[in-house]
Amino acid sequence: MHDFLDLFLDVLRNSILITGLVIIMMLMIEYVNIHSHGKWFTKLRQNRLGQVVLGAGLGIIPGCMGGFAAVSMYSHKLLSFGALIAMMIASSGDEAFIMLAMIPKQALLLMVILFVVAVGAGLLVDKFSKPHSHHHHEGCEEGYQIHEEESETVEKSSFRNMKHASAERIALLLGVILFIVALAFGMLEHEHEETAHTQLNIFNEKWMNLIFAVVSLFVLWFIATAGEHIIKEHLWEHIIRKHFLSIFLWTFGALLLIQVGLHYFQLEQLITSNIPWMILLAVLIGIIPESGPHLLFVTLFATGTVPFSVLLASSISQDGHASLPLLAESKRSFVKAKIVNIMVAAFIGYVCYFIGF
Repeated sequence: MHDFLDLFLDVLRNSILITGLVIIMMLMIEYVNIHSHGKWFTKLRQNRLGQVVLGAGLGIIPGCMGGFAAVSMYSHKLLSFGALIAMMIASSGDEAFIMLAMIPKQALLLMVILFVVAVGAGLLVDKFSKPHSHHHHEGCEEGYQIHEEESETVEKSSFRNMKHASAERIALLLGVILFIVALAFGMLEHEHEETAHTQLNIFNEKWMNLIFAVVSLFVLWFIATAGEHIIKEHLWEHIIRKHFLSIFLWTFGALLLIQVGLHYFQLEQLITSNIPWMILLAVLIGIIPESGPHLLFVTLFATGTVPFSVLLASSISQDGHASLPLLAESKRSFVKAKIVNIMVAAFIGYVCYFIGF
């Protein structure tokens, strides 16, 4: 019972740490998106190569923002089908944030590989595909739209907005302050044991947590000075209400499942002897247009239970919520894109496995 309590508390600490880091990164991206007036999504669309590179680049952006933009541009005939495929291969949805928190070095390597595979696959698809034809697309989700009043709101960013702070602003400020304190004083640091190979070892270097504490100070300034529209519509409605709880529950559930399995049921031995099946399972689960299931394979890799080939196959196959607007717009394009996606994922995953990567 004592062992389980220690395991439970360890998983809880890691879940809070991961969720906090993910939310901080989301807030940073929201800041850049708002202050650039959404101009990230209006350049580089003159040729097929440029479109594919743009698609892959949008897919690499953590979260669903880049994916939604790529689907919208594809629906308006601004991106080719190959560029759409490139986005779906490169995209890992919200799990990209989580991988950057759990396995930062491997996550950066994974992003480079995904980008290269995405561009190659996209160019190959475009070489054999015909120009697409589509109905009007409804656009990206409300949380990532830039509204007309945004320019005025950005200009009015000031500490004066704290004079009549809303409940949402106060809640955000308190949450970020508590997270900064927890990072700075090591409250969320992982407990190291002799059996560290079965543990996550998330950011075991204290200075990395301190770096994120400093970054969080910038987010604190952003929350304190942002206009009320940005606080309520972007930060609270989109990031906190739509992402916070789901990220925490998926993270906590996956970590607890894996850690209990590793500790009590010799899950590591069972999985490591069936890697080809794990690659197939990772590819098939990637069909689900949902952020969350992929976290199982991220956790298995972080604990050293599965090789990089499983994580790579899963990352290629899944794309978080990025393909949901495509499913709503054109089920035929969604099915075609997913078929190509899982074929590339299976091919790359098994090749990497057989060469021992």
